[in-house]
Amino acid sequence: MHEESLGNVIRDYLTGEELVETSYEEFRQALARMLVEEKGYPKDRLTPKVGVCFPVDGHEYTRMVDLLVRDLSDRPLLFVIFCSGEPGSYLREALAAARIFKDGAVPLVLVTDTHDAILLEAATGQERGRGLRGIPDWTTLCATDAPRPELPEAALERERRILYAYSEFLENGCCQGFCRPRAQE
Repeated sequence: MHEESLGNVIRDYLTGEELVETSYEEFRQALARMLVEEKGYPKDRLTPKVGVCFPVDGHEYTRMVDLLVRDLSDRPLLFVIFCSGEPGSYLREALAAARIFKDGAVPLVLVTDTHDAILLEAATGQERGRGLRGIPDWTTLCATDAPRPELPEAALERERRILYAYSEFLENGCCQGFCRPRAQE
């Protein structure tokens, strides 16, 4: 199933802005609401729909991440990626996105379909939690000891190519064009 417009407008839970309602937007909104209302995340620490931009072969590509959680020092702390299928099939893509993020490597990644969830340490790929109960509350997240991935340029290039492969796979489906190459500026 690919993300498609439902022809309606809804209000974003985090920003209050009007959004086009899509087949996945209600799930993104539910994730944000759960993190704030059940897990105690401050709304101002969550940013919806953040682009992970990366170059491959002279072209700039972008993979959208559903939510970015920043710590109190404004450093990236957690990527949340909603998936429409088995969360396990999105783990490698999520790790690559976290490792190459331009604002600094993201130490933790959460992949969820809103029924199941997998929390990973980005530096090692080690699973740190499973299921919706495995999603840390704000206090626990802030106290995490997960290291930030530090990769040499050759390894970063491999991560970019992995993310590119996933982005190309999705090119004509979801992301509504966000994953397609942008013209060089």
